[in-house]
Amino acid sequence: MKLSTQIIILHYIFRLLLIYNLLFGFSGVAYGKMHRSTTAKNEFKREYPCPSNGNNHGPCPGYVIDHIVPLACGGFDRPDNMQWQTIMDGKIKDRFELSMCGK
Repeated sequence: MKLSTQIIILHYIFRLLLIYNLLFGFSGVAYGKMHRSTTAKNEFKREYPCPSNGNNHGPCPGYVIDHIVPLACGGFDRPDNMQWQTIMDGKIKDRFELSMCGK
């Protein structure tokens, strides 16, 4: 699938999630402030070791932990909403998410 098609699909997914959150009040964001759980991050690392060095704790060179559905778009700060992502891919996704979620 082409990158432009993926971006369009993500755009609609984020929009639908925002509408759902507005209608039903579910969100990982409380009062406009994003809460990040160290416990959730550590649990994710235990379940999914670092792709670059195989460690399940400490730093992961070249990678960041990304929220699949961004916190700013109503995603939850739980291991099932996390994935490893290269730093470069993370920067690209962050820019896209900011434009879609308006945060």
